[in-house]
Amino acid sequence: MLIFKKNRYIALLVGVILVCFSAISLLQHEQVAEGKTDSVQMDKLQSTSRAAVLDLVQEQSISSKTRGTNKVSQTNKLYNTVSLLSSTWTPEQDVEWLSMSKIKRQDTSHASIVRVKADVVQSKPAVQKAPQMAETATKSAQTVVKTVSASQKNPLTTLYFSRTELLSQEQQSNATRRYAISEEELLLLQKIVMAEAEGEPYQGKVAVANVVLNRLRSAKFPDTIYKVIYQKHQFSPVANGRLKRVKPSDDCIKAVNAALSGIKEVPDDTYFFLSLKLAQDLTVHHSQEYVKTIGNHTFYK
Repeated sequence: MLIFKKNRYIALLVGVILVCFSAISLLQHEQVAEGKTDSVQMDKLQSTSRAAVLDLVQEQSISSKTRGTNKVSQTNKLYNTVSLLSSTWTPEQDVEWLSMSKIKRQDTSHASIVRVKADVVQSKPAVQKAPQMAETATKSAQTVVKTVSASQKNPLTTLYFSRTELLSQEQQSNATRRYAISEEELLLLQKIVMAEAEGEPYQGKVAVANVVLNRLRSAKFPDTIYKVIYQKHQFSPVANGRLKRVKPSDDCIKAVNAALSGIKEVPDDTYFFLSLKLAQDLTVHHSQEYVKTIGNHTFYK
């Protein structure tokens, strides 16, 4: 201590020497640590993929900042290492890198077109079947309409009866009685409809013709149209002479033709009708069973 007091430059020299030794020891320790880190990182670089190497480079750059080392030199060192590894690095066996030559676009348009065509071919009979059925039904309906229209314009001259009803032409095989209508009887039937139902609706005119034909069929009444109409105390136009004066209208002619063709506005067991407003004798109203009312006429059986 006395030497240091007398010779201060010796103390300064000793201090410098100690500082140098401390710096040398610190540098050696840091180099050893960096060497271990580099060796560990080299092992990782050899066993990982290229993405991991790049992540490791970024991590090393961040760690170098925290340690306060020279950022530029450390980064250059690591990139040199990566460049060295890139020249010798090969991908692992289970990793397959795709290239444009290996990627082939699958053309499924042809298969789709074939499948669509197959569906169309399979569904075509079903699609065609519905119009055919509709066309058949339409033709049948048109045939019926034409038959009815023809029968209304050209009245039937032969009627077919069973014991309980007037039959259509298609049901004539079930008939128990056949009746041929003369031109005089046809005109007489048209005139009685005109005389009884001139101001009535068309359905009422058909219903009056139905009553006459129902009586023709029934065993309780005469067996000809002439006798049915001229039966005593049955139709008021016969008694008052109106039947001889009237001329059938087009509606009455159509109504008679419709009734002859089988169109029925009242059931086959309807035999009476009257106008409650005009009738003086209400015996039928009180003694017979009510069926329906059409216009001013009430029908009974």
